[in-house]
Amino acid sequence: MKRPNLQDPDLPIEDLMSKWPETVAVFMRHKMLCVGCLVNPFHTVLDACAEYGLDVEAFYLELAASISSSQHTA
Repeated sequence: MKRPNLQDPDLPIEDLMSKWPETVAVFMRHKMLCVGCLVNPFHTVLDACAEYGLDVEAFYLELAASISSSQHTA
C-alpha cells in the first residue's frame, strides 16, 4: 500500500482527512460540507474545489500549511 500524498489528484477526501485530520479545519473555514459527506470517499480536492469554485493551488497551499503548522506544534 502506497503512502498518501497530499498532492495526489486521485486522493479521496476521506483518505486525506484520515491521514491529516488537521486539514478538516481548512474545509470548515471555507464552509465546505465535505466533512462527513457521504461522497467524500469518492471526491478529491479537485472535485471539491470545482464544486465550491475555489482555486485548487491556493487550497492545496492552505492544506499544506495546516499540516505543517500542526507538525511544528506537536
